[in-house]
Amino acid sequence: MEPAVLNVRDFSQDHRWLSINTATVRKQWPLDRIINECAQRGITAIAPWRDQVAAVGLDKIARQLRSSGVQLSGYCRGGFFPAPDAAGLAAALDDNRRAIDEALTLGAPCLVLVVGSLPGALTGQPLHKDISRVRNEVRDGIAATLQYARQMGMPLAIEPLHPMQAAERACINTLEQALDLCDQLDPEQTGALGVAVDLYHVWWDPKLAQQIQRAGRQRLLAFHVCDWLTPTRDLLNDRGMMGDGVIQLRQARAWVEAAGYAGFAEVEIFSDHWWAQPGETVLDTCIARHKAVV
Repeated sequence: MEPAVLNVRDFSQDHRWLSINTATVRKQWPLDRIINECAQRGITAIAPWRDQVAAVGLDKIARQLRSSGVQLSGYCRGGFFPAPDAAGLAAALDDNRRAIDEALTLGAPCLVLVVGSLPGALTGQPLHKDISRVRNEVRDGIAATLQYARQMGMPLAIEPLHPMQAAERACINTLEQALDLCDQLDPEQTGALGVAVDLYHVWWDPKLAQQIQRAGRQRLLAFHVCDWLTPTRDLLNDRGMMGDGVIQLRQARAWVEAAGYAGFAEVEIFSDHWWAQPGETVLDTCIARHKAVV
Protein backbone atom coordinates (compact mmCIF):
# COMPACT_ATOMS: atom_id res chain seq x y z
CA MET A 1 0.00 0.00 0.00
CA GLU A 2 1.30 3.46 -0.91
CA PRO A 3 1.81 5.79 2.08
CA ALA A 4 -0.75 8.55 2.39
CA VAL A 5 0.30 11.95 1.07
CA LEU A 6 0.40 14.30 4.03
CA ASN A 7 -0.70 17.90 3.68
CA VAL A 8 2.11 19.76 5.44
CA ARG A 9 4.25 22.81 4.85
CA ASP A 10 7.28 22.14 2.67
CA PHE A 11 10.37 22.19 4.89
CA SER A 12 12.65 20.65 2.26
CA GLN A 13 13.81 23.85 0.54
CA ASP A 14 14.83 25.98 3.53
CA HIS A 15 14.80 26.01 7.31
CA ARG A 16 12.78 29.12 8.05
CA TRP A 17 10.54 27.12 10.42
CA LEU A 18 13.40 25.52 12.35
CA SER A 19 13.97 26.56 15.94
CA ILE A 20 16.72 25.21 18.17
CA ASN A 21 15.95 24.57 21.79
CA THR A 22 19.26 25.59 23.31
CA ALA A 23 19.44 22.48 25.49
CA THR A 24 20.44 20.71 22.27
CA VAL A 25 23.93 22.26 22.38
CA ARG A 26 24.06 23.36 26.01
CA LYS A 27 27.17 21.25 26.76
CA GLN A 28 29.14 22.67 23.84
CA TRP A 29 28.55 26.42 24.07
CA PRO A 30 27.21 29.22 26.26
CA LEU A 31 24.04 30.89 25.09
CA ASP A 32 25.66 33.90 23.42
CA ARG A 33 27.75 31.56 21.25
CA ILE A 34 24.66 29.47 20.45
CA ILE A 35 22.85 32.57 19.20
CA ASN A 36 25.79 33.53 16.99
CA GLU A 37 26.15 30.01 15.57
CA CYS A 38 22.42 29.84 14.81
CA ALA A 39 22.40 33.26 13.15
CA GLN A 40 25.37 32.30 10.96
CA ARG A 41 23.38 29.30 9.68
CA GLY A 42 20.19 31.22 9.02
CA ILE A 43 18.43 29.65 12.00
CA THR A 44 16.08 32.44 12.99
CA ALA A 45 14.58 31.09 16.23
CA ILE A 46 15.71 29.52 19.49
CA ALA A 47 14.12 28.48 22.77
CA PRO A 48 16.59 29.28 25.58
CA TRP A 49 16.65 27.97 29.13
CA ARG A 50 16.61 30.26 32.13
CA ASP A 51 19.90 29.01 33.56
CA GLN A 52 21.63 29.61 30.23
CA VAL A 53 20.23 33.15 30.09
CA ALA A 54 21.30 33.84 33.68
CA ALA A 55 24.83 32.59 33.00
CA VAL A 56 25.36 35.24 30.31
CA GLY A 57 23.00 37.94 31.57
CA LEU A 58 19.38 38.67 30.75
CA ASP A 59 19.91 42.16 29.34
CA LYS A 60 22.92 41.09 27.29
CA ILE A 61 20.99 38.22 25.73
CA ALA A 62 18.01 40.48 24.99
CA ARG A 63 20.29 42.95 23.17
CA GLN A 64 22.01 40.15 21.26
CA LEU A 65 18.70 38.70 20.12
CA ARG A 66 17.56 42.08 18.82
CA SER A 67 20.82 42.77 16.98
CA SER A 68 21.07 39.27 15.47
CA GLY A 69 17.46 39.04 14.31
CA VAL A 70 17.03 35.73 16.17
CA GLN A 71 13.60 35.38 17.78
CA LEU A 72 12.20 32.96 20.36
CA SER A 73 9.82 30.06 19.81
CA GLY A 74 9.37 29.70 23.57
CA TYR A 75 11.14 30.18 26.90
CA CYS A 76 12.13 27.30 29.17
CA ARG A 77 10.83 27.06 31.73
CA GLY A 78 8.30 27.84 34.40
CA GLY A 79 6.44 25.34 36.54
CA PHE A 80 7.64 23.05 39.35
CA PHE A 81 4.73 24.18 41.48
CA PRO A 82 4.44 21.41 44.13
CA ALA A 83 6.29 21.96 47.38
CA PRO A 84 6.40 20.45 50.87
CA ASP A 85 4.88 23.47 52.63
CA ALA A 86 3.14 26.82 52.16
CA ALA A 87 6.41 28.71 52.00
CA GLY A 88 7.62 26.47 49.19
CA LEU A 89 4.37 26.90 47.26
CA ALA A 90 4.67 30.68 47.57
CA ALA A 91 8.32 30.59 46.47
CA ALA A 92 7.33 28.64 43.36
CA LEU A 93 4.77 31.30 42.44
CA ASP A 94 7.37 34.04 42.91
CA ASP A 95 9.80 32.18 40.67
CA ASN A 96 7.18 31.76 37.97
CA ARG A 97 6.45 35.46 38.02
CA ARG A 98 10.15 36.11 37.51
CA ALA A 99 10.15 33.66 34.61
CA ILE A 100 7.27 35.58 33.02
CA ASP A 101 9.18 38.84 33.40
CA GLU A 102 12.26 37.29 31.77
CA ALA A 103 10.17 35.89 28.92
CA LEU A 104 8.76 39.36 28.27
CA THR A 105 12.23 40.93 28.26
CA LEU A 106 13.37 38.39 25.66
CA GLY A 107 10.26 38.69 23.50
CA ALA A 108 9.14 35.09 23.95
CA PRO A 109 5.77 34.05 22.50
CA CYS A 110 5.09 31.77 25.49
CA LEU A 111 6.53 30.45 28.73
CA VAL A 112 6.71 26.66 28.74
CA LEU A 113 5.61 25.01 31.99
CA VAL A 114 7.16 21.77 33.24
CA VAL A 115 4.76 21.48 36.11
CA GLY A 116 6.69 19.41 38.66
CA SER A 117 5.65 16.48 40.82
CA LEU A 118 6.54 14.85 44.15
CA PRO A 119 8.74 17.22 46.20
CA GLY A 120 12.21 15.79 46.70
CA ALA A 121 11.83 13.07 44.06
CA LEU A 122 14.39 14.67 41.74
CA THR A 123 17.07 14.02 44.35
CA GLY A 124 15.79 10.52 45.11
CA GLN A 125 14.13 11.47 48.38
CA PRO A 126 10.41 12.12 47.79
CA LEU A 127 8.83 13.70 50.84
CA HIS A 128 5.50 12.00 50.18
CA LYS A 129 3.79 9.75 47.62
CA ASP A 130 0.51 11.60 47.12
CA ILE A 131 0.35 12.32 43.39
CA SER A 132 -3.25 13.54 43.71
CA ARG A 133 -2.04 16.22 46.10
CA VAL A 134 0.66 17.45 43.74
CA ARG A 135 -1.77 17.51 40.81
CA ASN A 136 -4.00 19.77 42.87
CA GLU A 137 -0.99 21.95 43.71
CA VAL A 138 -0.14 22.14 40.02
CA ARG A 139 -3.68 23.21 39.17
CA ASP A 140 -3.67 25.88 41.86
CA GLY A 141 -0.17 27.03 40.89
CA ILE A 142 -1.08 27.44 37.23
CA ALA A 143 -4.28 29.26 38.18
CA ALA A 144 -2.37 31.74 40.33
CA THR A 145 0.37 32.19 37.75
CA LEU A 146 -2.18 32.66 35.01
CA GLN A 147 -3.49 35.77 36.74
CA TYR A 148 -0.09 37.44 36.49
CA ALA A 149 0.53 36.07 33.01
CA ARG A 150 -2.73 37.62 31.78
CA GLN A 151 -1.76 40.98 33.24
CA MET A 152 1.60 40.85 31.50
CA GLY A 153 0.35 39.37 28.23
CA MET A 154 2.53 36.25 28.36
CA PRO A 155 0.82 32.98 27.32
CA LEU A 156 1.58 29.85 29.37
CA ALA A 157 2.17 26.52 27.61
CA ILE A 158 1.69 23.36 29.70
CA GLU A 159 4.07 20.63 28.50
CA PRO A 160 2.96 17.09 29.37
CA LEU A 161 5.93 14.80 30.03
CA HIS A 162 6.27 11.08 29.37
CA PRO A 163 4.90 8.92 32.21
CA MET A 164 8.43 7.74 33.01
CA GLN A 165 8.97 11.23 34.48
CA ALA A 166 5.68 11.38 36.38
CA ALA A 167 7.26 11.13 39.83
CA GLU A 168 10.09 13.61 39.42
CA ARG A 169 9.39 16.24 36.77
CA ALA A 170 5.74 16.39 35.77
CA CYS A 171 2.56 14.83 37.08
CA ILE A 172 0.82 15.93 33.85
CA ASN A 173 1.64 13.17 31.39
CA THR A 174 -0.82 13.26 28.51
CA LEU A 175 -2.05 15.96 26.21
CA GLU A 176 -5.56 15.15 27.41
CA GLN A 177 -4.61 15.96 31.02
CA ALA A 178 -3.02 19.23 29.95
CA LEU A 179 -6.04 20.25 27.89
CA ASP A 180 -8.40 19.36 30.74
CA LEU A 181 -6.48 21.87 32.86
CA CYS A 182 -6.67 24.45 30.07
CA ASP A 183 -10.43 23.99 29.81
CA GLN A 184 -10.82 24.27 33.57
CA LEU A 185 -8.65 27.37 34.00
CA ASP A 186 -9.25 29.15 30.69
CA PRO A 187 -12.64 27.93 29.44
CA GLU A 188 -13.09 30.89 27.10
CA GLN A 189 -9.89 29.92 25.21
CA THR A 190 -8.50 33.42 25.48
CA GLY A 191 -5.03 32.43 24.23
CA ALA A 192 -3.54 32.93 27.69
CA LEU A 193 -3.15 29.18 28.37
CA GLY A 194 -2.27 26.36 26.01
CA VAL A 195 0.06 23.43 25.48
CA ALA A 196 3.52 22.62 24.24
CA VAL A 197 3.42 19.38 22.25
CA ASP A 198 6.80 17.65 22.63
CA LEU A 199 6.74 14.50 20.52
CA TYR A 200 9.36 12.80 22.68
CA HIS A 201 6.85 12.80 25.50
CA VAL A 202 3.54 12.16 23.73
CA TRP A 203 4.30 10.19 20.53
CA TRP A 204 3.07 6.93 22.08
CA ASP A 205 -0.36 8.25 23.15
CA PRO A 206 -3.24 6.48 21.31
CA LYS A 207 -5.30 9.66 21.76
CA LEU A 208 -2.64 11.97 20.33
CA ALA A 209 -4.35 12.83 17.02
CA GLN A 210 -7.69 13.35 18.73
CA GLN A 211 -6.22 15.58 21.43
CA ILE A 212 -4.21 17.68 18.97
CA GLN A 213 -7.43 18.30 17.06
CA ARG A 214 -9.13 19.19 20.35
CA ALA A 215 -6.38 21.68 21.19
CA GLY A 216 -6.78 23.58 17.95
CA ARG A 217 -4.92 26.68 16.89
CA GLN A 218 -5.77 28.58 20.08
CA ARG A 219 -4.19 26.03 22.43
CA LEU A 220 -1.23 24.82 20.31
CA LEU A 221 1.50 27.21 21.47
CA ALA A 222 4.65 25.16 20.79
CA PHE A 223 5.70 22.02 18.88
CA HIS A 224 8.91 20.17 19.79
CA VAL A 225 10.61 17.43 17.77
CA CYS A 226 13.34 14.84 18.24
CA ASP A 227 13.13 11.04 18.08
CA TRP A 228 12.63 8.02 20.34
CA LEU A 229 15.50 5.56 20.12
CA THR A 230 15.15 1.81 20.50
CA PRO A 231 16.42 0.93 22.95
CA THR A 232 16.37 4.12 25.01
CA ARG A 233 19.32 3.80 27.37
CA ASP A 234 18.68 6.78 29.64
CA LEU A 235 15.30 8.14 30.71
CA LEU A 236 16.44 11.75 30.43
CA ASN A 237 19.49 12.09 28.22
CA ASP A 238 19.08 9.64 25.34
CA ARG A 239 16.80 11.44 22.91
CA GLY A 240 17.41 10.75 19.25
CA MET A 241 18.10 13.02 16.32
CA MET A 242 15.09 13.22 14.03
CA GLY A 243 15.03 10.20 11.74
CA ASP A 244 17.06 7.95 14.03
CA GLY A 245 14.10 6.52 15.95
CA VAL A 246 10.49 5.39 15.71
CA ILE A 247 8.41 8.58 15.94
CA GLN A 248 6.25 9.31 12.90
CA LEU A 249 7.39 12.91 12.79
CA ARG A 250 5.73 14.06 9.60
CA GLN A 251 2.44 12.42 10.52
CA ALA A 252 2.45 14.28 13.83
CA ARG A 253 3.29 17.55 12.10
CA ALA A 254 0.39 16.95 9.72
CA TRP A 255 -1.90 16.64 12.74
CA VAL A 256 -0.75 19.88 14.38
CA GLU A 257 -0.87 21.80 11.13
CA ALA A 258 -4.34 20.46 10.33
CA ALA A 259 -5.38 21.77 13.75
CA GLY A 260 -4.13 25.23 12.80
CA TYR A 261 -0.56 25.35 14.09
CA ALA A 262 1.71 27.36 11.79
CA GLY A 263 4.72 28.04 14.01
CA PHE A 264 8.21 26.64 14.41
CA ALA A 265 9.17 22.99 14.69
CA GLU A 266 11.54 23.28 17.64
CA VAL A 267 14.35 20.74 17.93
CA GLU A 268 14.93 19.77 21.57
CA ILE A 269 17.46 16.99 22.10
CA PHE A 270 18.77 15.94 25.51
CA SER A 271 21.47 13.49 24.50
CA ASP A 272 24.82 12.48 25.94
CA HIS A 273 25.71 11.27 22.43
CA TRP A 274 24.93 14.56 20.68
CA TRP A 275 26.41 16.64 23.50
CA ALA A 276 29.69 14.83 22.84
CA GLN A 277 29.70 15.97 19.18
CA PRO A 278 30.99 19.34 17.96
CA GLY A 279 28.25 21.94 18.21
CA GLU A 280 28.68 22.80 14.55
CA THR A 281 27.97 19.19 13.60
CA VAL A 282 24.85 19.10 15.77
CA LEU A 283 23.36 22.26 14.27
CA ASP A 284 24.17 21.22 10.72
CA THR A 285 22.58 17.82 11.32
CA CYS A 286 19.49 19.48 12.80
CA ILE A 287 19.11 21.57 9.65
CA ALA A 288 19.51 18.56 7.37
CA ARG A 289 17.10 16.34 9.30
CA HIS A 290 14.56 19.16 9.67
CA LYS A 291 14.45 19.38 5.88
CA ALA A 292 14.45 15.63 5.26
CA VAL A 293 12.27 13.99 7.90
CA VAL A 294 10.39 16.60 9.96
